[in-house]
Amino acid sequence: MIRIRDLYLNYPDGTCALKGVGLNISRGEFLLICGPNGSGKTTLLRTMSGLLKPTSGSIDINGFDPIRNSREIRTLMGIVFQDPDSQIVGETVREDVAFGPENLGLAPTEIDNRVNWALHKMGIENLAEKPCYLLSGGEKRRLAIAGVMAMKPQVILFDEPFANLDYQGIREIVTYMIQWHQEGNTLIVATHDVEKVSAHVDRIAVLQSGEIKISGNPEDLFKELPRFGVRPPCYVLLGGEKLSWLE
Repeated sequence: MIRIRDLYLNYPDGTCALKGVGLNISRGEFLLICGPNGSGKTTLLRTMSGLLKPTSGSIDINGFDPIRNSREIRTLMGIVFQDPDSQIVGETVREDVAFGPENLGLAPTEIDNRVNWALHKMGIENLAEKPCYLLSGGEKRRLAIAGVMAMKPQVILFDEPFANLDYQGIREIVTYMIQWHQEGNTLIVATHDVEKVSAHVDRIAVLQSGEIKISGNPEDLFKELPRFGVRPPCYVLLGGEKLSWLE
């Protein structure tokens, strides 16, 4: 479904943020991209979604290029940013969730149906008419996810989704991720905090200094994480059985 080939991205100041990244991501896969802060995780997700133009290399998503086929990519793929404020554009919760479907040119009835469905799915239908600036941090995170859900993408990208969330907020996000994966969607989560989703992902890829260092089965690679500056799950450090954050 997604093929990334020899991807490079240089920022205007000369920083090489991505260095020959190559990845194949299958339809319906739950992929964890982990790495220390500054390793290029956010840059990779933004490049995959077409928000950044690579210096060289290629990205193919169901036959579409993120830069040349931006409309098709918006239909196929959604991204949830680390800071929900950066993607909230509506005055009220309902207006914000409707923004994406409106930009897809959908009929008003379909927009309303999608908005109501996404609000219900995220448990924020009671906040529909509330001004976005009055929302709590956790409510804003759920709103940002609802906005992506209303687009009904096949691929969902999460950039550090657990940042600044309390225990209950983390449990909610992990639960939503598991549900979407079970529904056949492709999930790509970029984080330095592998503990939260380690028991549920199909594969991990370790990014360091803009390069994919290793990629493969989680249970085979977790013990390798410390040499790349990433803390493995506690159950790996303690030599215990695989443990979900939800247990």
